[in-house]
Amino acid sequence: MNKANLVEKVHETLGGTKVQAEEVVDQIFSTITDTIKSGEEVSIAGFGIFSAKERAARTARNPKTGEPIQVPAMRVPKFRAAKALKDAVK
Repeated sequence: MNKANLVEKVHETLGGTKVQAEEVVDQIFSTITDTIKSGEEVSIAGFGIFSAKERAARTARNPKTGEPIQVPAMRVPKFRAAKALKDAVK
């Protein structure tokens, strides 16, 4: 399923126009992204938790040349699935 399929499902459920359904989907994604960027978590009961995680700086190797390179510390998105989602997928 991609974003267009998700918009179609929202359109079928809510009615209205497809443009309105796409705005709803975009707003949900935007809100989750903005909340994670601000350092907070987004917890959706029965689905999971979206958060950001600090990744430490490290030394990696260029696979082509084998030379070491420094990878800087960064924040990366993280998702932890809720038990209900894990059970539904089994």
